[in-house]
Amino acid sequence: MHKGILRFFVLLALVFPIISCRSQMNDKAPIKIDRQPVVAGSFYPSDKKELIKMLEGFFNEAPQVLSQQPLAVIAPHAGYVFSGGVAAAAFKQIDRNRKFKHVFIIGSSHTMYFSGASVYSQGDFITPLGKVTVDTLAGLLHSKYSFISNDAEPHAKEHSLEVQLPFLQYWLKNPFSIVPIVIGGESQSNCSNLADALAPYFNEDNLFVISTDFSHYPSSADAIKSDNTMADAILSNSSQTFMKSKLVDESKGTPNLVTAMCGWTSVLTLLDITEDCNDITYKKILYKNSGDSPEYGDKNRVVGYNAICVIKSDTKVDKSQFSLNETEKIKLLKIARNTISEYLLSKNVPIIDEKKFPANLLVPAGAFVTLKEKGQLRGCIGSFNPEKPLYKVVQSMAIASAKEDYRFLPVKYAEVSGLEIEISVLTPLKKINSVDEIVLGKHGIYIKKDGRSGTFLPQVATSTGWNLEEFLGHCAQDKASIGWDGWKDADIYTYEAIVFEEKEEFK
Repeated sequence: MHKGILRFFVLLALVFPIISCRSQMNDKAPIKIDRQPVVAGSFYPSDKKELIKMLEGFFNEAPQVLSQQPLAVIAPHAGYVFSGGVAAAAFKQIDRNRKFKHVFIIGSSHTMYFSGASVYSQGDFITPLGKVTVDTLAGLLHSKYSFISNDAEPHAKEHSLEVQLPFLQYWLKNPFSIVPIVIGGESQSNCSNLADALAPYFNEDNLFVISTDFSHYPSSADAIKSDNTMADAILSNSSQTFMKSKLVDESKGTPNLVTAMCGWTSVLTLLDITEDCNDITYKKILYKNSGDSPEYGDKNRVVGYNAICVIKSDTKVDKSQFSLNETEKIKLLKIARNTISEYLLSKNVPIIDEKKFPANLLVPAGAFVTLKEKGQLRGCIGSFNPEKPLYKVVQSMAIASAKEDYRFLPVKYAEVSGLEIEISVLTPLKKINSVDEIVLGKHGIYIKKDGRSGTFLPQVATSTGWNLEEFLGHCAQDKASIGWDGWKDADIYTYEAIVFEEKEEFK
């Protein structure tokens, strides 16, 4: 009996240390596995000094376009010899001294198919420039959302996130941590779900880096067309416009076009976040394609690259960089036509809901509305320096052109269907010191003297075929009423115009 009890306690003593050891092992944190670089030495130099030198060259040549801090950048992810200059242009718009709470890097999977999205939370990312810390938020997102996994496999060979890191390491002076996200599959609802998860973080405290190339493998000439179409779709800040543009572009039968955008799910996620924000503006920074590479480029088979930034438009807008995409132009033309129709019927100006308006249409800008009937001028009135949003200026000038142009009888409602509408959105006036600064066809002119003034839009010189002296003389005599030579001692201003007109299907 005593031997049995003794044997029991001996066995118990042997078991407890084992249980204790197992308990201690389970209490330990999971083994950290850093994600090692997989495209260093192929997409970009693996040697630290060589990589820094290359990045320095890219950033020195990159344009500084924005005065505002971007909330997000869209940057390419190809080999640096092809796309590095465009990527640097995107990152150069960021304030180097900015401290970010989180940096989200979002790419679409190139190496495997899976559902949902995947964050890497097992360790940090390593590049030739050192370690990039993975934010603890990555693990929290996985814990909170079932469609976000922490599977390391989608990240193992994926280049779209890795190639962005050296640009951030070189450019940002303060430490930062990343939330690396790879999107799997081709589900639009997956993008919407991810957007909902990330939307609370889309603010000035954080930075979003969206990794994508544009067209794949058409000729350079065809790539430029496709890439401009897709960039304009992004600038529309509309997920619906973006997807429609992608489908239409890819169905045109462009030779060798495999895709209009390889990282479209990443861009769609960003648009799903921003499209309901009417204080958001997308800005094009730089475009190139692989055919532009001086050493390795082939114009017959290229990949397109765009640098695009997202900014809040409630800060001061640089109107010299102002542009409108095709969707915004169509919207303004429809506003002009609907306003004329409604006003002539009821004397009321249509009230428009601004909540989902493109930000560019809310920016104060000058505009002229021109009405034509069977190709002949029927009315044209505009404003240079309004205090109202652009779309409201277009409404006002549309009514004025229809009713207040003294050269013509007021437009009647029965005439509206036969009108052709043209809109000229103006850049700010710039006073010139010499008429030699005027470029016919590019610049409109505004002449002012002794309280009198007159203007010609840029397209007047083109449509009439006038030379510079005729352009100035007619404006001074016919518009400002200061005589043919009155421009010689008058104040002369130039401006440029974004000119667009209706197509039959938009009437």
